[in-house]
Amino acid sequence: MPVKIRLARHGKKGYAFYHIVVADSRSPRDGKFIEKLGTYNPNTNPATVELCFDKAIEWLQKGAQPTDTARAILSYKGVMYKKHLLGGVAKGAFSEEEAEKRFEKWMNEKAGKISAKENKLEADKQAAAKKRLAEETKIKEEKAKAIAAKKAAAEAEATAAEAETAEGAEPAEEVAEAAPEA
Repeated sequence: MPVKIRLARHGKKGYAFYHIVVADSRSPRDGKFIEKLGTYNPNTNPATVELCFDKAIEWLQKGAQPTDTARAILSYKGVMYKKHLLGGVAKGAFSEEEAEKRFEKWMNEKAGKISAKENKLEADKQAAAKKRLAEETKIKEEKAKAIAAKKAAAEAEATAAEAETAEGAEPAEEVAEAAPEA
């Protein structure tokens, strides 16, 4: 019975969410499985992976073969590297303490890379928000200038109309005053 470590799809259409499972290679993708090792959510940035590390190593040592995507996820979490180090310990290339030291060093570097990516994404998000705010402020100022110019033109037009009305009203008053005298 060939055993695979693979993904079982869950979630809604267009928004996939996966369970990382150990299953018989002959069973359907979302069908019967032997054990659930964790979850994988590719919708977040960076992707969220929750994995039972010890169970994954145990299944790899028993001979379970990961699919390409599952292998990438296991490598990302350090399971494949840990298996490699345990193989070196079994062959006597180095001690278990040396293997743990190497693995801890790798995990610290990996955590640094992940936090750097998260920080970069957050900085990019804040820069984009500042840029949008600046553009909105510029548009708002342009609209305010246009409205002020329109109001100034309307006021100038109103004063010109008042001036014409005032000039036009004075001769009419003089005519009205002149008529009663006659």
